[in-house]
Amino acid sequence: MLTLLIPFLLAHIIGDFLLQPDKWVQARLTHKQHTKYLSYHIGVHGVVLLIALQFQFRYWLGILTVLVTHYIIDRCKAIYQNKKNTISLFFLDQLAHLLVIVLVVYQYEPYYFKAEPLLVSKMLLLLMAFIMQTQVAAVVIKILLSKWKMKEQNPNQAGKFIGMLERLFIFLFITMNYWEGVGFLLGAKSIFRFGDLNNANDRNLTEYVLVGTLLSFGLAISISLTYQFINQLL
Repeated sequence: MLTLLIPFLLAHIIGDFLLQPDKWVQARLTHKQHTKYLSYHIGVHGVVLLIALQFQFRYWLGILTVLVTHYIIDRCKAIYQNKKNTISLFFLDQLAHLLVIVLVVYQYEPYYFKAEPLLVSKMLLLLMAFIMQTQVAAVVIKILLSKWKMKEQNPNQAGKFIGMLERLFIFLFITMNYWEGVGFLLGAKSIFRFGDLNNANDRNLTEYVLVGTLLSFGLAISISLTYQFINQLL
């Protein structure tokens, strides 16, 4: 079952986080050309799904089910989302997509890829972990930190990319079973951030940095441990 579940999940992650520009998201949430950008989004999902499944069209019904339900779920999210329920709807939205994928995959069990299914699954799992540590984690952290309204926004998004590199280092350390590296990374970041927080005299900034750091490290460790667990099952 995992050999089919991983391509479906990978396609979802790429389509929902890696290949969905902010412009599409904002347009859909503000109901500006909602149908147009949602159609683009579903189209990207369809192409990625076909590639992930190696263009095996015998899964056409499963692909169609995922795309239709994805459209319905995203449409409902756009209708009911407001400032108060942004976080809860984000996780409910993702949970609904995952439940659909699991149910679709369940209908096709057992499943085997054409060549070297174990090797392909491990490669796809590694790619999925990479995207989770970078784009997915960045989106989750951004949503969870949305309650902190910072006065200054970094236009070049340096903090976002620093966080991505940070989580990739944590992933590398954990997969190498070098937990000391995670502690060193956390200590180094604390030293670099101490001066900013000490001079800021801004409690809001302090809370923002601390919560953001804990979320980033927590997500990175969780994704890394999950990757190791699934990799051992394959």
